[in-house]
Amino acid sequence: MPKMRSHSGAKKRFRLSASGKVKIRKMHRNHILNKKTTKRKRDLRQGGYLASEKQARAMRYIIQK
Repeated sequence: MPKMRSHSGAKKRFRLSASGKVKIRKMHRNHILNKKTTKRKRDLRQGGYLASEKQARAMRYIIQK
């Protein structure tokens, strides 16, 4: 039976905090930034956590090493 692999795309997008929460980077911060206000872009700099515990459980399973 082959080894279980971590999901490569999820590894790049999600991290686990020390307490086990799933950290995310906010979306809409990659391109077409000139139409977005400075305040909006500044708020997008801060990361966040997955709000749904159900989604967080799924992400922990996918990104396990």
